[in-house]
Amino acid sequence: MPLESAMLMIQRATARGYAVGYFESWNLESLQGVIDAAEQTRSPIVVGFNGDFLSHPSRAPVERLTWYGALGKAAAESAAVPCALIFNECGRDDWTRLAVTSGFNLVMPIDHGDGCEAYLRRVAEIVRYAHKHGVAVEAELGELPDGLEEGGGSLTDPLAAAEFVERSGVDMLAVSIGNVHKQILGEQGLDFELLAALRRRVAVPLVLHGGSGIAADALKKAISAGVAKVNYGTYMKRRCLAALRDALGHDCEDPHQRLGYGGQEDLMAVARRAVRDAVLERIGLLGCCGRA
Repeated sequence: MPLESAMLMIQRATARGYAVGYFESWNLESLQGVIDAAEQTRSPIVVGFNGDFLSHPSRAPVERLTWYGALGKAAAESAAVPCALIFNECGRDDWTRLAVTSGFNLVMPIDHGDGCEAYLRRVAEIVRYAHKHGVAVEAELGELPDGLEEGGGSLTDPLAAAEFVERSGVDMLAVSIGNVHKQILGEQGLDFELLAALRRRVAVPLVLHGGSGIAADALKKAISAGVAKVNYGTYMKRRCLAALRDALGHDCEDPHQRLGYGGQEDLMAVARRAVRDAVLERIGLLGCCGRA
């Protein structure tokens, strides 16, 4: 089916009291696994890739963003459920602009750390450019702590968030209310008083990044309070790596059985199944199953 409008998907979720999941991919097999799970559960879904990872200066070799856009769009259009396609969390505006014209229909510029006013100006410019091409924009106000580092992070201020949304024209806002990026172990709750204050003041749909570390009961409560999109990534890669390590522990002499044949011992098939199963583990919490 055609690539689904990200905003129509999110607005529908808001109106019907569920959230849409963004389960981040990094290659073909992970993308296939995400869509396999969405089709199995009849769930609308956001698919896509991490812009900060793809555009990072340490990446070797340099990636071709147009390939990722074409891959994601083709996958979404061939899926049996509605899919939107995001270029997620990118600090390089040249890459974000290229994503707008490369097949993505949702992009997310992130803060360089230059301050809120500078970030607002950058986001407003990208919003104007993206909207001319029919592409929605997500931004983030407040900083999520990094689960692999000590300290850091700042909660989203409702007054600042309302002003940011109004001045930038952004379509949805990711907020920091106790959620954590890259949380490896354990789960935690959220600040629901802050979420309620944000919902009262912010006129666009709210997004939670760091879904891997949010406790199930807290997540369901956040969705009932108006969160419309939840992002996942860390736990999926952990499941995928564990499955690959296990598969590599079993002897296999034939390299074609390991790569390319597509059977049970093929590492790419192992990765695809692991991602599918990881998505199936969490997607039911969002209330989106059966909504496609």
